[in-house]
This record gives sequence, C-alpha cells and structure tokens, in this order.
Amino acid sequence: MFLLGAVPFFKEQVSVDVLALDIFYTLATVCLFLLVTGIGLIDAGLVRRKNVLDGWIQKILASLIAGISFMFVGYGIWNWQYFQAFGVHNSLGEAIKAWWLGGTNFMHFAQRLDPAASPEADVFQVFAVFFVAYAAVIAVLLHGAVIERIKAAPMYIISAVAGGIAMPLLAYLTWGSTSPLTNRGLHDYMGAFSLYIFVGVWALILAWRVGPRHGHLKPHAMTSGPAPHNLGLTAAGVGLVLFAVPFLALGCGFFFPGIGYFGISMTESGWGIALVNIFVAYSGGAIGGAIIGYWKKNPVMALFGPVAGYIGGSTSIDVVHPWEMLLISFFAPFIVFIGYTVMKRIGIDEIKVVPLALFGGTYGAIISGFVAWHTKTGGYPGLTGKYGFQHAEITPWWQFAGVGTTIGLSAISGLILIVGLEKTIGLRVSEKAEIDGLDATYWQSPPPPLDDVAPGWVEPKPEWTTP
Repeated sequence: MFLLGAVPFFKEQVSVDVLALDIFYTLATVCLFLLVTGIGLIDAGLVRRKNVLDGWIQKILASLIAGISFMFVGYGIWNWQYFQAFGVHNSLGEAIKAWWLGGTNFMHFAQRLDPAASPEADVFQVFAVFFVAYAAVIAVLLHGAVIERIKAAPMYIISAVAGGIAMPLLAYLTWGSTSPLTNRGLHDYMGAFSLYIFVGVWALILAWRVGPRHGHLKPHAMTSGPAPHNLGLTAAGVGLVLFAVPFLALGCGFFFPGIGYFGISMTESGWGIALVNIFVAYSGGAIGGAIIGYWKKNPVMALFGPVAGYIGGSTSIDVVHPWEMLLISFFAPFIVFIGYTVMKRIGIDEIKVVPLALFGGTYGAIISGFVAWHTKTGGYPGLTGKYGFQHAEITPWWQFAGVGTTIGLSAISGLILIVGLEKTIGLRVSEKAEIDGLDATYWQSPPPPLDDVAPGWVEPKPEWTTP
C-alpha cells in the first residue's frame, strides 16, 4: 500500500467511475482541439498563398490566448450557476475562489479534495480544459472573419476578452443545467448561444469595422483581390471538422454511470441517438448544401453544407428524433445561404462565419424550441424547488429570449471593445502590408507565385533572401 501521509485522502474522488468520466471528457477535449485545426485548414485554403503562414501564426496564438484567459476567472464564472443552485453563500466569489487559475481546486490533486465540497473534482478539472478548447474555437472563428487584414495586437486582445470574459458570462446564462435561462426552459446542447450566435455577432461587427479586403468589392490597382488558393485544403478542413464533432459532443452532457446520458441542460437523452442525429445532420445539410452549390456553381456552399446542417441542429441534437433532425438540417444551408447573400448585399467581406454562426445558429436555437416543445429540462439531480431535477420545460418563448439576450449582450460588448480598439491601436494592417502579403511583411517569408496581383506589378523580395 502506498504511504500517503497524514494528509486526508478521499478514494471516491479517484474511483473507476471517475476515471471513466475523465477519459470521456478528455476525448471530447482533444476533438475540440482537432476542430481548431480543421477550421485553420479551412481558412488556409480560402486565403491567398501570401497570407497562409501569418494566418496560422495568428490563429494558434489567438486560440491559446483565449484559452489561458478563460482559466483566470472564466471557469469560476461558469460554475457560479452550480454554486447558486447548491445555496453557497457569496456564490460568485466562492466559485471564482475555487476555480480560478490559482484557486483551491486547481491547487490540489483531486484525491486531496473533500467530495462534500468538491464532488468529482478530477472530472471538473478535466472539464476546465474542455472549456479552454471551447474558447480556442471562438478565437479561430473570429480570426477567420477578418483574415488577411487584421493586425495581430487587436486580434489577441479580442481573443482574450472573448475567451476570458464574454463567453463565460454567456455560458453562465445559457449553457448548463442550472444557468439562469436554462433553469427557466431555455435549451442548448452544443453551444449555439455562447459559441455560435455570440461569435456571429462579434464577427459581423469586426468585419464591418475592419472593412473588405482590397480588390474584393471594387477594383484595386495593385491586386486582383482575394481568391481561394487551395480548396483542397478547405475540403480537408471540413472533413476534420466533421470527424471531430461527434467526439466533442460527448462533452456537452452528463454521463451518470448506471443511469444514462443527459444533455448539458439535464434533458434525458442517449448517446446512441445523439450520435445518430449528428450524422443525420451531416447528411441533411450535405443535401441542402449540394442543391445550393450546384445551383449557384458555388463549391464553398457545397463544402459547408454538412457544417451548416450540424450547426442548425446543434441546439437540439440531444432531444429530437432522427427524422426531425433530417428536416432541421436540410433547411439549415438555405438559412446560411440567406446570410451569405445578405453579407454580399450590404458589402461586408464576411461570407463564412457570420452566415454559419449567426444565421445558422439562430435558426437552430429557435427551431429547437418548437420541435422539442414541452421536453423536461433544467435543475440538478437531488435538488428540489426552483433547481429541482427537470422542473422546467423547453418552450419557443425561452429560445427567443435566449437569442435576444445573446445578441443584445454580444452586440453591446462587441461594439464597445472593437470600436474602442479601432479608435486607439487600430484594427487593420496598412495597405502596403496587405498588398505585399502578411507573410512577407511580418515574417520575411519567400514570396508565392504572383497569382493575385495586377499585371506589371512586381512583388517585393524579402530582405533575408537578398545576397
């Protein structure tokens, strides 16, 4: 037997069931990071060759900045809802005290934490990293909305605020079984509110304030404008995203050994049906996207069809029947295409993140309120009263309330932050840097073939290649 000393040891914190849950959430977390890579590949194929390296560097750094920012107080903010539900005095302060980066529950191994105060501490420690990856996804999506023209410094500040403050507050309100809105009937499964709708609003504001790329909406003397340089990379990125989603969905719920799987809102579910719904959503979205793609001769809409289907169904994957998911996901690409068309009509150079996240996410959030109407939700096992297990019901009205709250808070915070950065340090790279290419400007990377410039223009030679 190991000699553990006089310090208390709680073996129930490291049981086989706890280890199984650790593996369960670790797999989901790894696949969230694969999602980050998949999004990076999508953007790497859609940009010009002269911006690929800088795009990857900004994405990697922004994602890690968002993740570590979340660890400071973000996890405590999200856990606030459970401290409230269990009647902890000064619930916000105690939640942050326990779960900030230097908090009690991150300063001790799980077996040294009293389960009466911190049940399943090891699982919650693993789940913190799931949220880190969640924040990383937000950063790479925001970067993708203004790729090829955003300066690094404001991008990193936006990522820090998004991952460390804005997302945790929205997740506290909308994602979790005892969150203020969920506990009244709001339903979300894979983060349509605190991830997709939030990102869509900030991406819209960011793309609006940064402006379109040179040559995109009107001719420019020095460039023929943005053009995808390798749609094969984009297709590979979509494939990686589709591979990762079923596994990361594991983390969007609770698994109680011997009882079953429940969605994050404590809706009764089953991992088997949830998995079926994910693949049905891919198929429905693929069919809808293919119709649009062939109709408009637009390969990007065809490639994004399965992603649009998944996002449209992301709110309700845990609670609807597969035939219902097929219908929801089939129409999702058409909603996304409306968003795509609106962005082009109003002259905003963002036809990827906003259509998918804001339009697709809002559609999924609202439609789930009708399809899953009266489904029991909210609360926590063992509690009674206003936090009693499944005491609430999903309704369309609370879905509308969640959409309105998320869009309103996201719009206010996004305008304050993004316009503030625009007026102080600036958002956009110089015209010369954009025309020369960000790889050459910031990293002295060898120039790519001249496939996106006006005739007669000679791209500058990087300093380090000069004899």
